[in-house]
Amino acid sequence: MTAPAFWTARADGIDLHVRLTPKSSRDALEGAETRDDGARVLKARVRAVPEDGKANAALIALVAKSLKVPASRVKLASGAASRQKTLFIEGDAEALAERLAALFPDGSTA
Repeated sequence: MTAPAFWTARADGIDLHVRLTPKSSRDALEGAETRDDGARVLKARVRAVPEDGKANAALIALVAKSLKVPASRVKLASGAASRQKTLFIEGDAEALAERLAALFPDGSTA
C-alpha cells in the first residue's frame, strides 16, 4: 500500500504539509515522515531562528528553490508559530506534484 502524500492538490496549486526544525546546522528538505496520528509531513530544516518570521521566510525560500518556483508563489497558509505548517504553492498542481515526486521518489527521503 502506498503511503499518503505530504501534499494535497487544489485547483490552483498544492498545500504542502511540513514539520520544520529551525536553528539547524543546514537548510534541507529531508523527506516524508508519518506522524503519530497517521498524517504525512515533509521534514524540513533551516538555519534561521524562529524569531520575527525568519524561519518561516527561510522555509519558503528553501521550498521555492527546491521546486523551482518563484518565492512569491509560496505562502504560509497555517502554522506561523508552530513546527507543523502548511504552505500553499500556487501553480499547476499536477506539475508541482510531479516535481515533489521526483525529489522524493519513494515518498520518504531525498
